[in-house]
Amino acid sequence: MENLGLLADGLAAALTPMNLLYAAVGVLLGTFVGVLPGIGPAMAIALLLPVTFGLEPTQAFIMFAGLYYGGMYGGSTTSILLNTPGESASVMTALEGNLMARAGRGAQALATAAVGSFVAGTIGTLLVAMFAPALADVAVEIGAPSYFALMVLALVMTATVLGASPLRGLLSLFVGLTIGLVGLDLNTGQPRLTFGVTQLVDRLDIVVVAVGIFAVGEALWVAAHLRRKPARVVPVGQPWLGRNDLRRSWRPWLRGTAYGFPFGALPAGGAELPTFLSYVTERRLAKRATLKGRGTGAGPGGDEFGKGAIEGVAGPEAANNASAAGMLVPMLALGLPVTATASVMLSALQGYGIQPGPQLMTEHADMVWTLLASLLIGNVLLLVLNLPLAPLWARLLRIPRPQLYAGILFFACLGAYATNLDPFDIALLLVFGLLGMAMRRFGLPVLPLILGVILGPLMETKLREALTISGGDPAILWSEPLAIAIYVVLLLVLVTRPLLSRWRSRTESRIVAEAHEAEAVTEGAQR
Repeated sequence: MENLGLLADGLAAALTPMNLLYAAVGVLLGTFVGVLPGIGPAMAIALLLPVTFGLEPTQAFIMFAGLYYGGMYGGSTTSILLNTPGESASVMTALEGNLMARAGRGAQALATAAVGSFVAGTIGTLLVAMFAPALADVAVEIGAPSYFALMVLALVMTATVLGASPLRGLLSLFVGLTIGLVGLDLNTGQPRLTFGVTQLVDRLDIVVVAVGIFAVGEALWVAAHLRRKPARVVPVGQPWLGRNDLRRSWRPWLRGTAYGFPFGALPAGGAELPTFLSYVTERRLAKRATLKGRGTGAGPGGDEFGKGAIEGVAGPEAANNASAAGMLVPMLALGLPVTATASVMLSALQGYGIQPGPQLMTEHADMVWTLLASLLIGNVLLLVLNLPLAPLWARLLRIPRPQLYAGILFFACLGAYATNLDPFDIALLLVFGLLGMAMRRFGLPVLPLILGVILGPLMETKLREALTISGGDPAILWSEPLAIAIYVVLLLVLVTRPLLSRWRSRTESRIVAEAHEAEAVTEGAQR
């Protein structure tokens, strides 16, 4: 109850006309960028980070909450209308959502995605308010060896479990950790990997790294494979849900939320697995209903899966947004970003001199509760503003890609220059953009690199702190019960990963094959 009272105080601080304006602007800007093809929430937030630089921290994070949820909704719009997921967590939404759009039910697909995002985001934010302070209280007692073990768990699981190839994930992580070493050694004051360039002594700005890897890398990759005709967009009317659509959607919304939040709150839990599990669950439940005689060809049954089932949009989209809310728990309480979006958000906090972690809930309590309250406000504004504007966002998808990505490159360079007003940052932006393009070319995941850049210096600090206490004895790294438990969990996950990966690949291949077969039948019928 005390946490709910603090959240109410945060709402009172956030509910002023100027703060509501910042939240509305954030929602609109986030949706505007997130709805563009190939741009996920992480890239949208990274691209728009410089917009918040001139604001006070509280106002900046209120706008940031709007950018966050706006970017999430924009990504689902692209998945449904273009079958182009902005991130891997939107793949399951695209499977049934695009089939619904092709069948003339794009409005209903967008509506169930928006309402599902609202339901899952609201429940998830309330759960964050309940669990993050308690976890922070426990985290204060965590020693340096256990904290180091937690970061090892987050990095290794992100690099080896979430990606398609553990080797490529570890290679990306190694590159990120190396980039994180650039600058002065905090203990000895000696420059590392600066190559005599004075601008590198103060360490690399994470905003420049994130915008370069995400925005510039994506723009260069698309330019290398550019097609000059605009993307084919399915027409969409005003989003709405009928009574039957609501009856079929509300249970998947809740089940998706139940899947998404726990996975989001785990180190390296991610949103890919809960969205996949949500889709599989809804498909099996619908098929079971069909076998029992409750599902018919056009009704709520398994027959609609592979042809555009609304449950296949409602569940995964709710799981995606609940996971996005859950990732705030380890980020705020432990300072561990577990997704690319969380990494960019963490860089925004650090830009204001605020270090997420166990002390954040006490040293910056007012800001934290205002941030959580602004997430609730942004969630409501997302629903109120974006449902009427859905046809407008659909028209944005008709922008030819040369003009679209030229604009992205312009704003990326402008944002990089605005961080320090130094032209050298634009050169760095290009270097990281080329690196991002190369990573896409060779199939290297981006998230391990970003996490390595952010967590690498903190890992080094905790490692040196532990070794200083023990006089250089490495046995201290597994001297605490929590550290031992973390290493055991990590070992079990790495051992069982091949089995789980094989099962998931077989299931996903079957689902995708059935979806493609249904899509071909639909296109043949339309001809």
